[in-house]
Amino acid sequence: MYAILDIETTGGQFNEEGITEIAIYKFDGHEVVDQFISLVNPEIPIQPFVVKLTGINNAMLQSAPKFYEVAKRIIEITSDCVIVAHNASFDYRILRTEFRRLGYDFEAKTLCTVELAKKLIPEQPSYSLGKLVRALGIPMADRHRASGDAMATTKLFKMLLEKDTEKTIVKDFIKLEVEKGISPKFLDILNQMPTKTGVYYIYNESGTLIYIGKSQNIKKRVNQHFTGVTTKSKKIQAEVFTITYDETGSELVALLKESQEVKINRPKYNRSQKKTVFPFALYAEKDANGYINLKLEKADGRKKEITSFASLQEGKNALFKFTAKYHLCQKLTGLYQTKKECFQYKIKECDGACIGEVTPEVYNLRVQQFISENSFENKSMIIIDRGRNVNERSAILIENGIYQGYAYYDLNYQITNIDILKNILIPMQHNRDVKNIIQSYIRKSKSLKIMHF
Repeated sequence: MYAILDIETTGGQFNEEGITEIAIYKFDGHEVVDQFISLVNPEIPIQPFVVKLTGINNAMLQSAPKFYEVAKRIIEITSDCVIVAHNASFDYRILRTEFRRLGYDFEAKTLCTVELAKKLIPEQPSYSLGKLVRALGIPMADRHRASGDAMATTKLFKMLLEKDTEKTIVKDFIKLEVEKGISPKFLDILNQMPTKTGVYYIYNESGTLIYIGKSQNIKKRVNQHFTGVTTKSKKIQAEVFTITYDETGSELVALLKESQEVKINRPKYNRSQKKTVFPFALYAEKDANGYINLKLEKADGRKKEITSFASLQEGKNALFKFTAKYHLCQKLTGLYQTKKECFQYKIKECDGACIGEVTPEVYNLRVQQFISENSFENKSMIIIDRGRNVNERSAILIENGIYQGYAYYDLNYQITNIDILKNILIPMQHNRDVKNIIQSYIRKSKSLKIMHF
C-alpha cells in the first residue's frame, strides 16, 4: 500500500512551520481504498503570502482540529504504507516535526514523485506539480489545496507505475512485504485478483519475479495456475509468495506489455515465450509472367514480410479472407493445393484461369492495395482501444512504421495534440513480435478506432 499525501503549511522559518491542511489517499497501486482530508489548526498565524497562494486563512482554522486530534488517524491510514509525495522530503519533514512535538518518532519509507518523474519522464521543461500534470494531460482541481494536489499526485504516481517497465518501484515494495515474513495463502492472493483484463506478476519469497502472464480475466487465470497439474503450475505453486497485477482494459495493451516485460525481466518460468510467437509469415514476389504471388511460409528474418501468423492454419484462414476481399487469385496465393482444402473452404479448386482476364499491371494494383492496407511500412497512426474504466481510453502510437508505445487518457481531456500523447506515452521497444501482435489484433478486432496522421 501507498499513502499519497500533500500538506499545506503556515510558512515561516525552517522547522517552525505548522500544518494548516492535510490530505492522504491510501492507494493499492490501482485505486484509492481509503482517504483522510482535514484542515488543521496550527495554533500559529499563517504567513500572508501563503493565504494568497492557498486561500486558507486564520479564521477558517479557528474551529479546525489541532494536530494531536488527527494524529491517530494519520498513523492508522499510513501504517505499513510507503509515503508518496511530490517533493516528499518536505512533506515527510513537516509530518515528522509535528509528531516529534507530540513526543512520537514517526518513521516510514518514502517515494518522491519529482525524482521518479525525472527518471521515468525525462526532458520535461518543469517538474513542478502544476506544470507537470498539465503537460501529461492529468486533470487537476483545487491547485495549492491539499486534496487537489494529493489527488493529482495520485494520478501522476499511477502513470509513473505504468511507465516503470522494469518494475523497480513494485519490486522494492515487494521486498518490504518479504521482510514481514508472512506469506499469504493461495485463497488470500486469489481474493485480491480482479476479474478484469491485464497483466499479472508472480513473485517468490525472495522478491524475485518468476512469471509474467496476461489474461482477459486475471482472477480466473491465476486460479488455473493454483489448481493446475502441469510441471510449470506445480513449480509456481511451490514458489509463489505474492502476485501483483496491472489492469489494462485493452487486451492489445496487455499483449504488448506482456511481450516487452518478459523480454526485460526474463522470469524463469516464461522460457517458452523466448520462441517466436509468429512462426509463419506472408511474402510477396513476382513470377515469370509478372504477376505478384503471395506466399505463406515459415518466417525468414532475411526476407521482407507483409504480416505474420501464429500458425499455418491461421495464415490460411486469413489468406482466404484476403483473396475474397481484394479479388485475388487463389492459385497465386498457394491456397487449395489439395482436394481436402477445397472441401474445407467449400470452393471449387482454382485453376488460375481468372488471371488471364486481367493484365499483370491491373492485378498487381490489387495486391499492392492489400499490402498497403495490411503492412506497417512507413505508416503513422494512433490505435484507440478500451481504457481501464468507462471514462478512459488507451492509445497505441505507431510512427513511420515503428511502434512507439501506449498511453491512457481521460475522455474529459481528449488527445488532440501528438506532443501531449508523446508526453504521457509509456515508451516501448519495437520488434517483430510487437509489430505482429498489433497486426494480428487489428485483423481480429472490429471495435478498434484507427487515426492516421
